[in-house]
Amino acid sequence: MRMILAATLSIAAFMLSPPLTRAAGTDDSEPPTPTETTTECEKGEVWDEKTEACIKAEDTSLNDDQRFGAVRELAYAGRPEEALAVLATMTEGETSRVMTYQGFLLRQTGRIEDGIAAYERAIALNPQNILARSYYGQLLVQMDEIQLAQAQLDAIRTAGGKGTWAETALASAITTGVTYTY
Repeated sequence: MRMILAATLSIAAFMLSPPLTRAAGTDDSEPPTPTETTTECEKGEVWDEKTEACIKAEDTSLNDDQRFGAVRELAYAGRPEEALAVLATMTEGETSRVMTYQGFLLRQTGRIEDGIAAYERAIALNPQNILARSYYGQLLVQMDEIQLAQAQLDAIRTAGGKGTWAETALASAITTGVTYTY
């Protein structure tokens, strides 16, 4: 029943949103510890703990979890364009976590419509992705689409996200108008 309700809310939000409002993973709210990726590596490089060196993000010795950690670290460091470039090297394809972070990073670089598309793709791939719903809802708050943001908050709660960072961040954004940007 929860899956049906969440899917219904997602479809309703999509169908009711105006075309210009169509377009953020991990639920960890703690900032990543800076590594050499953000303190020493050149643009396009990621710190590799095994070799203790900066290597190209597309290097096959890196796995997607290492790349994803670098994406998150770069995003927190205020380097969304670099984070997008590393995200593009991930080999897992168009997964819900990739699309969530792509949406967040696109939002941070001002590419709102592309960000919306990424969030909606993340949610279509995994309707239980509460982080994508939270970031999408926060973008909707920025666009003054409070009812649609509330639908995302309701879907988070329906998906079992009550008490998570995703829920509290979106609830706060709806109440205060202040969204999470790192």
